Amino acid sequence: MMKSIFHGGVALGALLAASAPAWAQTADAAPDPALAATSADDAGVDIIVTANRREERLQDVPVSVSAFGGEQLQDMRISDVRDLNNVAPGLRISAADAAANPKIFIRGAGLSDFNPSSSSGVGIYVDGVYVGSPLAQLAGFYDIERIEVLRGPQGTLFGRNTTGGAINVITKRPQQAFGGEASAEYGERNSLTLNAAVTGPIATDRLAFRVSGQYVRDDGTTKNRVTGNRIGYQDRYAARGQLLFTPDDDVEFLAQGSFFRNRGSAVPVKHRGLFAQPGTPTGPDGLCAGDFRDGGCRDALGYYDSSDDPFSVESNLEGKDEVDVKTLSLSATIGLPGFDVISVTAYQDAWRDARENTDGSPLQMLESRYNSSQSQFSQEIRFQSQGHGRARWVAGAYYMRDHLRDNSSYDVLRDLRPLFTTPENPTGVSVEDSVALFSWPYTQKTDSYAFFGQLDYDVTERITVTGGLRWSADDKAINYTSQAEGGAIVLLRKQDRKTFSDWSGRAILAYKFSPDVNGYLSYNRGYKSGGFFGGQATLPEQLEPYDNETLNAYEAGLKTQFMDGRMRANASAFYYDYANQQVYSLEVRNGISMQVLTNAASSRAWGGELEVAGSPLRGLSVNFSASYLNTRILDFVSAGEDYSGNKLQHSPEWTLSGFVSYDAELANGSAITFSGSANWRSRVFFDNTERQRVSTGPLTLVDAQVGWRSPGGGFEAGVFAKNLFDKRYLGGISALESLGYDALSFGAPRRAGVYANVKF
Repeated sequence: MMKSIFHGGVALGALLAASAPAWAQTADAAPDPALAATSADDAGVDIIVTANRREERLQDVPVSVSAFGGEQLQDMRISDVRDLNNVAPGLRISAADAAANPKIFIRGAGLSDFNPSSSSGVGIYVDGVYVGSPLAQLAGFYDIERIEVLRGPQGTLFGRNTTGGAINVITKRPQQAFGGEASAEYGERNSLTLNAAVTGPIATDRLAFRVSGQYVRDDGTTKNRVTGNRIGYQDRYAARGQLLFTPDDDVEFLAQGSFFRNRGSAVPVKHRGLFAQPGTPTGPDGLCAGDFRDGGCRDALGYYDSSDDPFSVESNLEGKDEVDVKTLSLSATIGLPGFDVISVTAYQDAWRDARENTDGSPLQMLESRYNSSQSQFSQEIRFQSQGHGRARWVAGAYYMRDHLRDNSSYDVLRDLRPLFTTPENPTGVSVEDSVALFSWPYTQKTDSYAFFGQLDYDVTERITVTGGLRWSADDKAINYTSQAEGGAIVLLRKQDRKTFSDWSGRAILAYKFSPDVNGYLSYNRGYKSGGFFGGQATLPEQLEPYDNETLNAYEAGLKTQFMDGRMRANASAFYYDYANQQVYSLEVRNGISMQVLTNAASSRAWGGELEVAGSPLRGLSVNFSASYLNTRILDFVSAGEDYSGNKLQHSPEWTLSGFVSYDAELANGSAITFSGSANWRSRVFFDNTERQRVSTGPLTLVDAQVGWRSPGGGFEAGVFAKNLFDKRYLGGISALESLGYDALSFGAPRRAGVYANVKF
């Protein structure tokens, strides 16, 4: 769906979550009697994560992190990053595109700009490779070992600086034992999802392979009343091949290649008129405050959508969202006496061609085409200790080259061209009246460099201190043109180059009160590079570089285990202090809606999180999380509009999430399986204005699954339902007030069906 405007009118089984301090008893230290024994059941707490770029127990990592295992992901039907929305504390994800550009926020930190020139405040990493392009971030999640959601700035150890956090995806690796797995599900609207993977040896103990893939399709969520066709359909597939070469016990090479292709529909736009007709009440902004479906609220061309069904539209253009993503990577680990050397080399190429009926009407008022290609090469090298003794350290360097080419366009008010047609102007173009085909071809090249290091040191058996530091620089060069009618009319030209650099780091004090109670205090400084705006611009000030965003984050946490280690309860409290927060908005300037990406002088956020998870009874797994988030823009004035005092967008004050699974074993060794999840969140605002119209109210979503599993667990089948109660809810709103309408995108309706999984 449209997220943009133009000149002249548009211008993350159980949810296993914890964060704990690193602690290790040194070989030459006398054991502390208070720590000599533990009631924890190791089988219940030894969840392995790589939040510190090395394998560690989840409970020993000094980072706020939630971890999702592969079976939990399958039970929750996680197929791309959007499905993680609200399932981890403080995590909010939405997307108004079918196959690109997710908007990811953690604890209120993120960025809603969809243009490929900008980078998110939350980084996505797949097997250690940073996925920088928003064109590639919705490539399917399949054949996953686990997903880790890291909350707070991750500026020290990860490939690109991020202020909000990171989503770390670890895929399943090749194995020396031959085996495989497959799953299939079929549901409403002829929805079909297929997953498969095969692994095994090529050369015993030396070379192994893994091949996996995914296919997803359905008939579409929405009916187009103009043509009678179903739109909003899915049609995508992905494949991945891996080779694991271990020539020596201390040496391994993992080579991967993957491909993702989407050929589905664009997300349909639901039209909501804003210009009040005589006798229709208006709000304080002069826009419609009446019944949007009775004709009293119309757009600039007089159209209104009379249907209150969010999945029924009138559209003259049935759009497509075509995306191709190709990725190659090579990871090498070499063990040397006392430390390891890790190298990660990767290349990714992403291409997108999306066509969208942005006005959601049968008229030709606003039609969009997003055409972009982006290539990325990255190289990281790390030197890190092997975890012996009091000190654990890592040091390294990172480089990335990103090359973006964009040639997107908006066809604006084409139905009005006859009004401007003359013998001298046979095409009816009138740029001053925003009646034209506007495009903005540009290229952007970015070279990123970073040097980093971190040390964890056990002062005593109870106390661990952590310190980390990173320096980063992004050298960006842009060549931009804003034009009309394919270049016949040039509106703006801009060539610029600038280097954005800054430092980030962390300091953590962790204390082990007892075998079952850990506490920590942390300070993290994160920054996100400044840059150049890459959307459609008509004013020179839109193209001025925006500044680095910095975030100082303060956090305190307490982690506990109880019921002989079968359960965990973890709580944290945090305070965020923003400077120059990067903010994307749609603003009306001189009667014209325009895209703006600029800096808010200061913002702040504070809140708390609670997570309770574990297995209190045999066969039963439970998880509950709750988060509170209080956000405020402290100082932000843009185009004469003062947003100071408003809440940050995409930052619900309260979120609650619960997951339960139960396996009832039968006498023959088989089992009846049940899993269910529910999440609730309070009101969400979609922009900086804190207007009720550009928001959506509290929402509860429920999923459920019931099945039968064979003895030994090799086969399972059953029924499922996503969005069990078929809630109709908004996923996003683009307020296009100068054209007299809001563009609404809705979350998916209920999808119920049958499933089968097999392992061999």
